[in-house]
Amino acid sequence: MDDGYRNTNQVSDDYRYQDGNYDAHNDGYYRGRDEPVQEEDAQSDVTEGHDEDDEVYEGEYQGIPHPDDIKEKQKKRAPAVDDEYRDRADLMAERMEDEEQLAHQYENIIEECGHGRFQWTLFFVLGLALMADGVEVFVVGFVLPSAEKDMCLSSSNKGMLGLIVYLGMMVGAVLLGGLADKLGRKQCLIISLAINAAFAFLSSFVQGYGFFLFCRLISGLGIGGTLPIVFAYFSEFLSREKRGEHLSWLCMFWMIGGIYASAMAWSIIPHYGWGFSMGTKYHFHSWRVFVLVCALPCIASLVALKFMPESPRFLLEIGKHDEAWMILKQVHDTNMRAKGEPERVFTVSYIKTPKQVDEFIEIQSSTGTWYQRWLVRITTTLKQVWDNVLYCLTAQYRMNTLMLAVVWFTMALSYYGLIVWFPDMIRYLQDEAYESRVKIFDEEEVSHFTFNFTLENQIHRNGEYRNDKFIGMKFKEVRFEDSLFEDCYFEDVRSSETFFENCTVISTVFYNTDPGCSCCCEHKFINCRLINSTFMKEKEGCHIDFEEDNDFLIYLVSFLGSLSVLPGNIISALLMDKIGRIKMIGGSMLISAVCCFFLFFGNSESAMIGWQCLFCGASIAAWNALDVITVELYPTDKRATAFGILNGLCKFGAILGNSIFSSFVGITKVVPILLASSALVGGGLLALRLPETREQVLM
Repeated sequence: MDDGYRNTNQVSDDYRYQDGNYDAHNDGYYRGRDEPVQEEDAQSDVTEGHDEDDEVYEGEYQGIPHPDDIKEKQKKRAPAVDDEYRDRADLMAERMEDEEQLAHQYENIIEECGHGRFQWTLFFVLGLALMADGVEVFVVGFVLPSAEKDMCLSSSNKGMLGLIVYLGMMVGAVLLGGLADKLGRKQCLIISLAINAAFAFLSSFVQGYGFFLFCRLISGLGIGGTLPIVFAYFSEFLSREKRGEHLSWLCMFWMIGGIYASAMAWSIIPHYGWGFSMGTKYHFHSWRVFVLVCALPCIASLVALKFMPESPRFLLEIGKHDEAWMILKQVHDTNMRAKGEPERVFTVSYIKTPKQVDEFIEIQSSTGTWYQRWLVRITTTLKQVWDNVLYCLTAQYRMNTLMLAVVWFTMALSYYGLIVWFPDMIRYLQDEAYESRVKIFDEEEVSHFTFNFTLENQIHRNGEYRNDKFIGMKFKEVRFEDSLFEDCYFEDVRSSETFFENCTVISTVFYNTDPGCSCCCEHKFINCRLINSTFMKEKEGCHIDFEEDNDFLIYLVSFLGSLSVLPGNIISALLMDKIGRIKMIGGSMLISAVCCFFLFFGNSESAMIGWQCLFCGASIAAWNALDVITVELYPTDKRATAFGILNGLCKFGAILGNSIFSSFVGITKVVPILLASSALVGGGLLALRLPETREQVLM
């Protein structure tokens, strides 16, 4: 009887110790009951004088509870029923409750860590990745005028090359964004940047159109994953009061990417001598040097990212408490040292981790072959990504996802459609002015004459050329119609947009001249009769005259368009946390719609450039606010997936916008302007119905 009474008291004391070992304080942190609250200037010398012969848990001196102690307490507090026999709905409810507690505690921890050197270092590292995304959008547009001549591209091939990058980015955003919620932000961002860097580098060396197209597709797939991962990654190191502003500052790197691409294209592509040739079949022209240079931001970000830690918020989601704690302590100590307060101690000892519900099956090395084990792992991971995609359409998130999808799509349709339409319209206005100055020669007869100078913007009709020599000259925008060439000699002639239509060519020699090369002959000689003519020493490929054929204005237009978003970036960053995300999106889209109507008055090159700058500057605030609200509306384990889905839909809108708007160039301005403005108005009004996320913590 006495023994039983003593045993009861002993059990009661044990439970009092277990229940009281960790007390929850009002600040949301968990500390030992006997552990005194340390002052901010206290020293963390808890290991001083410790006997080295004692067994010490590795994290004891850092305040991390021993995992065995935590597991023991959890076992004694846990209900009698094991998790495997509990209903999944109960487990999910418990996990959601844990996530809510973690969200508020994590916010307090980030506030204690402060905002300083660590966040700014990560800011520039991720900014380089975002800069690489901006560069990728402009690369193909800049190299297309040169690549089409280097590879003898048809109009359909040029169109496919312009759209293939967006197609890759669309797939990459969904796939790599989903993987980032399962494998980690840092790991997936490294994969994304590595794919982009490798295939962008490779694309600069390949000669064939098909392989070049494939490389740009995979390069786009890689860079497509950066945007959702970068914003999810950076947001998880920011406190609520800093999040909107600093995510908006991060968006400036996309602008810097556009400026970088424009400046590099302007300074590299026109220099024909910046290349080399190996024989007659391999040519490395200056536009390929430009492609190489455009991969540098991606490579720089990839290298710097190796020195940055994984997101602690992600690690807590998958139950890796100690790793997350160490990273948060690193953030705290880095910022405190930079502020001149190295004595401040990180007071957090334990962080809430959500209930782990996902079922992972460890595959033994003896199970099947190596590729069967990898196949199981890959299919399991992809299934989890697909489940995350479907989760974004469940009742809790369906309405927000659908509204955001419409806003993203309408914004992309109008923005990407117009930024392609602007340079195309400027080029069309240039061509109209150029054609108005054309010189026409009718029924001219020239014999025994040597042409060794440039012929430009001319039409020759019903002419006769006998015993003439065309040596070391250039044809630019020249057309011969119903003309006769007899006993003529062409040597080392370079041509651009030059055609022979319904002509008769008799006993004429073409030596080392591109109008006579095999790839140009068919489309340069239209319905012509070639009688007893000889083609000698054909040029391989199509010759490029960079100095003459490239339109420098296209670089200037893109440069000014990228630079014009700077004021909008600054304003949106300063006002994002003051007026809120919703008003920022709605107001920016409606102002952009008004700017579209002024395009009716753009009848000159300077007017079109001005309206483009105004439109880009007004619309950038909506892009920034969309990035911020997309990050904040979804929980950590679905954040990158949701962002990837919406960004993939954005790229689909870009593909449609490019195709639709470019088809109306030279036909009418009414359809593109009305389509863009109506899409912006509809999206802007719908955005006002989204929930405001300015005051909420990251779930």
